[in-house]
Amino acid sequence: MRILLVEPGKRPVLKEIDGSLKSMQEIVGGTIQALYPFEEPVALICNDEGKLLGLPLNRALRDETGQIYDIIAGTFFLCGAPENSDSFADITSEEMRLFQKLFAF
Repeated sequence: MRILLVEPGKRPVLKEIDGSLKSMQEIVGGTIQALYPFEEPVALICNDEGKLLGLPLNRALRDETGQIYDIIAGTFFLCGAPENSDSFADITSEEMRLFQKLFAF
């Protein structure tokens, strides 16, 4: 599965993973949580307990006016989230470019 990996203090990078639960948990360092904060069919997968564990703050999530409403703690990744599906998919090239810009420093 093709994902966009976003680590604290680093530029987002494209990465291939096998798409297993184990591979996702290894990336985020624990139990995964899927968020859907974007209009695009993209999931943000992060550590469910990132803030409680004191993981380093990574990137802010903003509303439509640009105001910060949350900050993701720890490494996370973005992947495709097809509608009407319980599984994740490859992030598209267009989505990858969009989110590389969004989460760039």
